[in-house]
Amino acid sequence: MGYFTILAAIPGFFLSSFILMLLWGVIAPNFGIEKIGYLMAMLITITLWLVVAPLAAAGRRAKR
Repeated sequence: MGYFTILAAIPGFFLSSFILMLLWGVIAPNFGIEKIGYLMAMLITITLWLVVAPLAAAGRRAKR
């Protein structure tokens, strides 16, 4: 079941990256920072996912 869960998360990753890129482009001028492209948004998204995934797994184990 874990393998199919990973496969199901792939479209969510690309969609999350796209949304991050769009929102960053709207917010960036307000803070005086550069806009980012899709590849940088993918890098930021995977970094966030790698940080949050162990926390989510630990929380899931704690509930059992």
